[in-house]
Amino acid sequence: EKLAVADELLYRRGNFNGTLDQMICDAQRAVLDAQIALSPGFRWGTSVLPGEAITMDDVMNATAITYPETYVREMTGAEIKLIMEDVADNLFNQDPYYQQGGDMVRAGGLDYVLDPAASMGERISEMRLDNGKPIEANKTYKVAGWATVNSRAPGRPIWEVVADYLRDVKTVRVDKFNAPRLKNVDGNPGIAEYPV
Repeated sequence: EKLAVADELLYRRGNFNGTLDQMICDAQRAVLDAQIALSPGFRWGTSVLPGEAITMDDVMNATAITYPETYVREMTGAEIKLIMEDVADNLFNQDPYYQQGGDMVRAGGLDYVLDPAASMGERISEMRLDNGKPIEANKTYKVAGWATVNSRAPGRPIWEVVADYLRDVKTVRVDKFNAPRLKNVDGNPGIAEYPV
């Protein structure tokens, strides 16, 4: 089934985000009516070229896992930061025995600064909504996500949410790319900044 057309390259690569990940986050925010969306740091899925149809096969290729259920939860700013810090610690802990691998959780509707060289609890800062408002630790936000590990979320599979979004928008363009701004990475040949 042809669901929509890509107005730009939809890809997944890198540790932090890709336009395909952003589309999945945008879909969650739109369909599930959330301020912020979280998506697992997967790096697989076929790229879709500009002008190509985005098919249900493309969506399944990017989202088909055995725990695809979506959720919408109220979370405080402190809880969101804790989630982001926990994932960052899995990736950037100074002790390689504590590095559990994977990629950074993808975030939609949320901009932040990431310092890979900092310690746990200090890597994530300057968290802001897309409208520029700072995330407040005690304030509650509506957060959508999927792929909860070791528990089953109550929502529909992510591929249904993304397909509904694509059928509605018809043409996919990433208007706001939520990649973190990286800090203290000068001279690191393994890190490249995203174009913004």
